[in-house]
Amino acid sequence: MDRYDKYRQHFLKNIRKRLEEWETVEEIAHQDVYRLLHSIAGTAAMIGMDDIGNYARKLMEQWGEDEQKNGGAKEVKEQLTPLFQLCYEHQIGDVASNEQGAKKGDEPTVLLIDDDPSFLMYVKEHLEQSGWYVVAIADPIKAVASFYDVRPDCVVIDIHMQTKTGFEVLTFLKEKLRQQFVPMIMVSIDDRKETRMKSYEMGADDFIPKPFAIDEFIVRIRRQLERKKLIDELLLLDELTHVYNRKYLKQAYEQLKSDWHRTHEPFCLAVLDLDHFKRVNDQYGHLIGDVVLKQFAQFVKTNVRARDIVIRFGGEEFVVLLPATEASEAFLVFERLREQFERIPFQSGETTFSCTFSTGIAEVNDPSKPIGYWIELADSALYKAKNTGRNCVVLAKQQETSLRRTVKVAIVDDDAIVRAIVTDVVQKMFAKERVALELRTFKDGEEFISSDWHEGKEPCLVILDGVMPKMDGLEVLQQLRNKKDASRYKIIMLTARKSENDIARALELGADDYMTKPFKLLELEAKIRHMLKRMN
Repeated sequence: MDRYDKYRQHFLKNIRKRLEEWETVEEIAHQDVYRLLHSIAGTAAMIGMDDIGNYARKLMEQWGEDEQKNGGAKEVKEQLTPLFQLCYEHQIGDVASNEQGAKKGDEPTVLLIDDDPSFLMYVKEHLEQSGWYVVAIADPIKAVASFYDVRPDCVVIDIHMQTKTGFEVLTFLKEKLRQQFVPMIMVSIDDRKETRMKSYEMGADDFIPKPFAIDEFIVRIRRQLERKKLIDELLLLDELTHVYNRKYLKQAYEQLKSDWHRTHEPFCLAVLDLDHFKRVNDQYGHLIGDVVLKQFAQFVKTNVRARDIVIRFGGEEFVVLLPATEASEAFLVFERLREQFERIPFQSGETTFSCTFSTGIAEVNDPSKPIGYWIELADSALYKAKNTGRNCVVLAKQQETSLRRTVKVAIVDDDAIVRAIVTDVVQKMFAKERVALELRTFKDGEEFISSDWHEGKEPCLVILDGVMPKMDGLEVLQQLRNKKDASRYKIIMLTARKSENDIARALELGADDYMTKPFKLLELEAKIRHMLKRMN
């Protein structure tokens, strides 16, 4: 043991104690903050925590000693969060702030269905190291119910499970997936020819006998994900422009419609039309016209967000769907694109020419109306753009604004330092998500369960420590899963590095995901982002 260990533990304990005191106040005296920083700066370097001491000294200089004003507790803690993160890294004995290679929340999703928690933990860990987001569900009935929330890109199903066989799960999913392709991989210790043949006859895309080499398993998963991507592109991409074709429009609208019922956030539908495109074909020929179409499509696709959907609607007309976007935001996007595109030169022999486009935008805030209604509305705005000189953007008549959805987030952990840094992660993340956030921290499971704050109709995300005094995380999880509205709660467990038994029990009790401490902050953010997609 390091000779400074006991002093470091006492040092961190004092910081946690001060944080706990500040959790119950609205304002924090300037002198109180200065004294804490002074104490940290003076002690940290003496016990081998130079980085903490240096940062505290820097904050202390910024803070100033003579100021008499008080500060809001929230603002003060936000300013001190980087210092708390350094304390957390020392506390867990590893550097949790190294974010290289951290996930962003938009990785391919693999759904694992197996009632053996040990298998789930082992495979999940290795697949996530390959860069995928993995949802591990031990209850096949819950897995079937969660399928639409998870929206997997690949599904791995064990054949022999207690409550439902893998063949039953496969049959159900294949029945529901007639209009799209999601690869299904069956795994089983039963490697008989009859079992393999039955799997393929029922529609499985691969069969892998247990036990298997994990590196080969990963290669076969990757192959299926690449196959899905290729098939999606072949079926739904326009051959000329390589953006989505018209066949994809209804599917994309249904997806955004589903998202709207969950988020109540408006989205926009824009109709784009190249101005005087017939003249381009007549003057320069159809081959040059095709070049213009291809470059225009790629220009739009490259300059909108990755989640925006670009579709060739027909001829020189394109539709762009912009999720979680208000009309005013969409207007600025297409104004910027319009100005950029008219400066792009096209070449035909010795002649250089330019093109422009016009845009009509409709804000969708009532998806119960068919997509044709919104295309017609955006088209009418496009018609106005054409009649007012082209090369402009017109908004359809303003629609009634939808309410932003509210999500409750509970952080339940007995460590005040962890509560502080996770609070900071969640607050900053939700500011980007355009979701109204209600956040509350709890110092133990009993305090959380006895509170009525998390009751109601709003979805509630619980970031739950596994080991706490009075009532541990597993007991909290069990109580939540026994509630009538259990589906309203999404639960991410925080577990110690060596607590495989706790992880297995958490999966059996219905945890939606878990993280082992120490965790990367961006990794936590990515998991929360995936969880938000799944929340009803």
